[in-house]
Amino acid sequence: MKYAINVDVALKRGDKWLLIVRGLNEEHAAGRLSLVGGTVDTDAPGGGDVLLETARREVLEEIGIDLSGVPLAYAESVFFVTDTGSPVVNVVLAAELPVGAEPRIASPEEVAGLRWETLPSLEDDESCPAWTLQGVQRAAAALGRTSAV
Repeated sequence: MKYAINVDVALKRGDKWLLIVRGLNEEHAAGRLSLVGGTVDTDAPGGGDVLLETARREVLEEIGIDLSGVPLAYAESVFFVTDTGSPVVNVVLAAELPVGAEPRIASPEEVAGLRWETLPSLEDDESCPAWTLQGVQRAAAALGRTSAV
């Protein structure tokens, strides 16, 4: 069985986390609250750290933020199956959003909206998928450690 590898990035500013509303035409979890991210590009040139490169590329593509040089902390890796039955290994990384960086919807096909939320507000939000909440919780713990990559 082949797996897709997906990399999500939990971005924090102060006590709030940046979340996206996934585009309505996305294959998995369309219209749902999510972290910024996407799949490893198998056409990308090799030689670098594929997870970090994917994370930075997806953040730039989806919300227009350049994370070059920004340390990313490992938060978690989980397995799931998409709405269409595709198996996925999902890796979540976490980072503080750079000072002065202002996210915007750079890819309207993939991102229908942006939301800033505190962790307690997400824990009380019934519309927040369990996997998104877990990713933010693990990202909060990861940023509390000093294991940035």
